[in-house]
Amino acid sequence: MGTRYTRAVPYAGDVLQLPVRKLEDALPFYQTVMGFQVIARAEAPCKSAILKRDDVHIGLAENGADPEQNGCFFEVDNVEEAFADLRSRGFKKEEPGFRVDKHGETSWRVFFVVAPDGLCYCLGQRQSP
Repeated sequence: MGTRYTRAVPYAGDVLQLPVRKLEDALPFYQTVMGFQVIARAEAPCKSAILKRDDVHIGLAENGADPEQNGCFFEVDNVEEAFADLRSRGFKKEEPGFRVDKHGETSWRVFFVVAPDGLCYCLGQRQSP
């Protein structure tokens, strides 16, 4: 699939400090299903990893925060291809549930992914006016 992740915007906090309960349990989903590569790891001040896909970097960290209260928005160049790519990598959601959300003056065609660690991701493509 040819979709490209072009931007990551956190819902709260820092896109490089997204909370996970156990880093080792979380990483397989991001690598296998979401197509990220681990580019850095650290043990202090907490276990963490920086991941990269296309133009996007995110960080997962055992920082004590609640994963179910966080996540981020990924801008992609083709939202339909993004869903098809996830499905081809083992994502179990049958239907994307596409919808159009408006943020400011911009409309986005989006769908949501909830990772096994509880982090919620919105993937969206900017819509022409």
